[in-house]
Amino acid sequence: MEALANNYFDQAISKMKQAGKELYRPEEDVVSYLVCKNAQSAIHNFLKGYLLKNEIKTEENETIDAMYQRCIKINNRFENVDLAGFNCHSHEVSSRYCEGAEKVSRCFDIADSLDTFLREERII
Repeated sequence: MEALANNYFDQAISKMKQAGKELYRPEEDVVSYLVCKNAQSAIHNFLKGYLLKNEIKTEENETIDAMYQRCIKINNRFENVDLAGFNCHSHEVSSRYCEGAEKVSRCFDIADSLDTFLREERII
């Protein structure tokens, strides 16, 4: 499961880079949907990777919120990663729930917070 978990972490980091590249374009050129979906995918992959690293299998359509709650049960410091303002945490990653510049920015910030948290915990 370690190799599979690392694969999810690698995918998450790649999606973060894609979202960041899009987010830091001139405002009129930003495609907010791409930022949102890449950041949402990064969050999903970070959480899934963490669960797999702890030898916990995930469901195919498990929501971000469900995975986040399971991560908190493993490590209560996950509560330091604030999902407030992340309005698509109870939706599947494949859903089309991404709108508004402030939501897009918040989604990216949450993904970045997860990346930082996992690095501080020496997981990635």
